[in-house]
Amino acid sequence: MSDDPTLNVAALLDRIGFDPEKSILTRRQAEVLALREQGEAQATIANLLGTSRANVSSIESSARSNIEKARETVAFAETLRAPVQITVEAGTDLYDVPAQVYGACDDAGVKVGHTAPELMKVVGDEAGDAVTGRQVVKPLLIGVTHEGVVRVRRAEQS
Repeated sequence: MSDDPTLNVAALLDRIGFDPEKSILTRRQAEVLALREQGEAQATIANLLGTSRANVSSIESSARSNIEKARETVAFAETLRAPVQITVEAGTDLYDVPAQVYGACDDAGVKVGHTAPELMKVVGDEAGDAVTGRQVVKPLLIGVTHEGVVRVRRAEQS
C-alpha cells in the first residue's frame, strides 16, 4: 500500500469501473470495501475518511449485506429461468440427489458441469441448514441453467 491509500482506492474504483449509478453499493461502501481488501484496518480507514471506526464497521457491514442480497437476487433469477428445476423432498439422502439432477438434466438436454461429489458439495453448501449430514431435512428446489450452473433454493412447503 502506498503512503496515500485514498489515492489508491480512487484509482482502483476507477480502474475496475465502479459506477454508483449502476451499483447496489454507494461510493463510500465501495471505498471501504476496497480499502479493507487492500488490508487496511477499520481504524485506519476511519482516520482516512474522517469518521469513527464504528461508522466504518457499519458501512462495511451494510456493503457486505447488500452484496449478499445481490447474490441471492441473481440466484433467484437464475433459478427462475433454469430449464431444469427439480424438488428434492425432505428425507432424501444427499447421495441420491446427483442421480435426480442428472436424470432431469438428461431429459432437458442440459449438461451439468459437476461430478457427483462436487454436486453434493454444491447442494450441501448452498442449502445451509436444509441439509444435515447426508440428510435433506427441508425441501429444496434445484435449478440448473442452460450453462450448467446449479442453483439451490429452499422449496416452499405447501
